Amino acid sequence: MDEKINVTYITLDGFVEIDKYRYVYFYIMFIVYILIICCNSTILYLICIHQNLHEPMYIFIAALLLNCALYSTVVYPKYLIDFLSEKQVISYSACLFQYFLFYSLACSEFFLLAAMAYDRYVAICKPLQYPTIMRKKTVSIFLFIAWLVPAFHITIPAIGSAKAKLCSFYLNETFCNNRISTLQCLKSEFIAVFGLVCMLDLGILPLLFILYTYTKIFLMSYRSCKEIRKKAAETCLPHLTVLISFSCLGVYDVVITRVESDFPKTARLIMTLQLALYHPLFNPFVYGLKMKEISKHLKRLFSPPPKI
Repeated sequence: MDEKINVTYITLDGFVEIDKYRYVYFYIMFIVYILIICCNSTILYLICIHQNLHEPMYIFIAALLLNCALYSTVVYPKYLIDFLSEKQVISYSACLFQYFLFYSLACSEFFLLAAMAYDRYVAICKPLQYPTIMRKKTVSIFLFIAWLVPAFHITIPAIGSAKAKLCSFYLNETFCNNRISTLQCLKSEFIAVFGLVCMLDLGILPLLFILYTYTKIFLMSYRSCKEIRKKAAETCLPHLTVLISFSCLGVYDVVITRVESDFPKTARLIMTLQLALYHPLFNPFVYGLKMKEISKHLKRLFSPPPKI
């Protein structure tokens, strides 16, 4: 390879014995990807066609599931191509684009969960003001912020990385994540500092807001009647379950991308795949089974018609 090609292409070296298990990898990932798209799309479809689900809480759930499907699509098609290819390579520009989309959508999930937490806070703690506060315009603004703010933040390190000189062309990962900084000859102090700003703005602050909001909800519920406690449990616990799951994966991503290369390759692969395998399937199952109204419509959709 000449220097120009080396600068342009990155080898993804995070797979384990891909030559031996390429078809196993391919079929598992293909089936999981189809399941992710089908499960998320089914609930999205139900929310769209049923008028009683056209409420802020369900609109935010629909946005979260759409975000999940897009998040998966950033990774899975490239995985499927890599499994059937002799060499797992990606152009540096495409690598940065994947990095941008992956983290923009991942951080959007925190913002959507924060919007859902606020929606539940208003519904439970300020029920009389709910129709006034949670109008269509308010929901639209929350959705706009949830997708725009992370995209703006991630654009800056992506552009900074695009201008950096590369000294390595082997990435010990299965897709382009934070470890693209290890390819650079010199790590930019600006990108490092801005990365901390991103972590604060896109992760820690939304997480603290969510925890504060649910604390207020549970304190209010504890002092209220049994019916309100039941409502809080039914609508808040699925959101908290998703939050805990995604937060654990987010902490893993931040930590593992900074672990030295002597970390076992198989363990790194297994943990990295959790980001693509586990969470996108987890969301539709949680909301499909735990949200009463969605679960009711799912049963009607899949139950056989009554015999005449």
